[in-house]
Amino acid sequence: MDGPDEQFMRRALELAHRGRQEGEVPVGAVVVVDGHVIGEGWNRPIAAHDPTAHAEIQALRAAAAALGNYRLTGAMLYVTLEPCDMCLGAMFHARIARVVYGATDPKKQVLKSQVKIEGGVLAAECGELLSEFFAAKR
Repeated sequence: MDGPDEQFMRRALELAHRGRQEGEVPVGAVVVVDGHVIGEGWNRPIAAHDPTAHAEIQALRAAAAALGNYRLTGAMLYVTLEPCDMCLGAMFHARIARVVYGATDPKKQVLKSQVKIEGGVLAAECGELLSEFFAAKR
């Protein structure tokens, strides 16, 4: 008999199959709080014309809408493929407590070498704007 991890991963697999039927890379994800699925998603970047429409992002958006809060403190996310850095960043900001994934992504390290990243342009002004914003919030 399957435990909760297997049960939620099976739902994520069902969603991955839906993505495959739509011509997307077959990845599915579910967000779970207190043993209940509150958000689901499957890859949709092609259909949505949106490079951020990964299964995890779709599930996080649905869960946040269901709770009326972008913070999903204590939630668990199940996804059929190891999350990319973008999705991990979104999970961090959502305060996801635990991530469970199925397959390992063999391309994960390759992506990091394809984008040139440069920092420090108008750093003082950018930092000052953020500092002022958060100081006003306190």
